[in-house]
Amino acid sequence: MAGNRAVVYRGAGHVTVEDISYPELIIRDGPGVNPLNVGRKCEHGVIVKIVTTNICGSDQHMVRGRTTAPEGLVLGHEITGEVIEVGRDVEFIKKGDLVSVPFNIACGRCRSCKEQDTHICENVNPDRPGSAYGYVDMGGWVGGQSEYVMVPYADFQLLKFPDKDQAMEKILDLTMLSDIFPTGYHGAVSAGVKPGATVYVAGAGPVGLAAAHSAQLLGASVVIVGDLNKERLAQAHSFGCETVNLREHANLGEQIAQILGVPEVDCAIDCVGFEASGHGEGAGEAPAIVLNSIMEVTRAGGRLGIPGLYVTGDPGASDEDAKNGTLKVRLGLGWAKAHTFVTGQTPVMRYHRDLMMSILSGRAQIAKAVNATVISLDQAPAAYAEFDQGASKKFVIDPHGNFKK
Repeated sequence: MAGNRAVVYRGAGHVTVEDISYPELIIRDGPGVNPLNVGRKCEHGVIVKIVTTNICGSDQHMVRGRTTAPEGLVLGHEITGEVIEVGRDVEFIKKGDLVSVPFNIACGRCRSCKEQDTHICENVNPDRPGSAYGYVDMGGWVGGQSEYVMVPYADFQLLKFPDKDQAMEKILDLTMLSDIFPTGYHGAVSAGVKPGATVYVAGAGPVGLAAAHSAQLLGASVVIVGDLNKERLAQAHSFGCETVNLREHANLGEQIAQILGVPEVDCAIDCVGFEASGHGEGAGEAPAIVLNSIMEVTRAGGRLGIPGLYVTGDPGASDEDAKNGTLKVRLGLGWAKAHTFVTGQTPVMRYHRDLMMSILSGRAQIAKAVNATVISLDQAPAAYAEFDQGASKKFVIDPHGNFKK
């Protein structure tokens, strides 16, 4: 039997690459695994040999110690790979298939799944609706920043690429289908982006860049990206976005007015989440600032897409309320302007096939937009540190050295 190596969380600011167990079609006990899931048989699952697996900004929240993630948790939920073993109950997925794995784990049987709300599947996490690989409070499914991983409910979940050779030629784009591209796209769709719309995207990290590119694909007339990091703003500008630097100029409305002539946009997307920083030089952490600022600059009747992560438990928060997810949001402002808010994880399966076709046709250039950067599994700890310092890169882990061949 083959071995298996993976990226493992070992406490705030510390990840390592370690030997872990080769996956089985059953859930074993381990760090973060819900006891009610232990022993669960997954004959509906497959074993995937990972071709690419990405570092996500939401992984970084855990690695910074800003969640209740347990030490020893195997990280990673952005998975693309080749099926090498199929369970007894798998009918349509075959060995050798090259597939994208949605980061949401979903059964396909519950009410939520049948309504395409696979991000809140009711059967995969005993604690609450919704689950994901290698993530805190998500049922304890083993993460995919590894060489091999088990994927349950394979027939329902997996997106098979129609041509393996064509897929490998575009693998740096296709690897984004497991999370970041659908998440950015969901943010844009949730915000009501349509042809001619003016859009503000808060955050120029990988999800913000994906949201900006998605807004362009949906026909936005102007996409404005705001951030505190010059390098990330330069990346947004590289594919046609307008940018605002909120470290140099704290008034968002004034900067938008300089671009559009008015201090408001049709819709806005929060791609920052709860670890937001205040605007202006030297400002400290301000977890509600993005939510409040996008309400201020979005026109009355506009929509706010909020794919940025907000948590119920943040032990590193700067105040007691924020430690349990209670933020000082100006809900009255949003109510007065009749805003629509869309929150929560992204239902990846709602979008991934269409986005795959946009990549294969050459319409979408998501790898270029997010600056996809290939690293080895052993380089992952250093990449986490570089990402934490604000590097404008989307790190793509190549566990088996495919890009060296």
